[in-house]
Amino acid sequence: MIIIVTAKRKTAIARAYIKEGNGKVTINSIPLQVYEPFLARLRISEPLILAGEDYVSKVNINVKVKGGGYMGKAEAVRIAIAKGLVKYFDDNKLKLLYLQYDPYMLKSDPRRKEQRKSPTSKARKHYTTAYR
Repeated sequence: MIIIVTAKRKTAIARAYIKEGNGKVTINSIPLQVYEPFLARLRISEPLILAGEDYVSKVNINVKVKGGGYMGKAEAVRIAIAKGLVKYFDDNKLKLLYLQYDPYMLKSDPRRKEQRKSPTSKARKHYTTAYR
């Protein structure tokens, strides 16, 4: 049985393939143990640590992620892994654990970068006027 789950964060999109195995986790064909940068690796491993060795050692997780920056990719992978583990094991206790730890671990974060407006250099920056 193979479970396919998708997740989004900012402009990053991750697809996680979860199947029966021995605990291997790869992101874009790179093992999690050597994935860089270190902060992204820590963020990705949060759902695996929370689930525990008894869940993770029964499955192989392969994630393909594209778009966005490195932390956006890490967040998308984190959401995809958590959703996939809950769906694969169909365990309500695991779902409640994830929701209690971080509500955005099982749902995508809707926040996006605000669009830049025409005459200015940033989204909300405006020119000052001094004509009084």
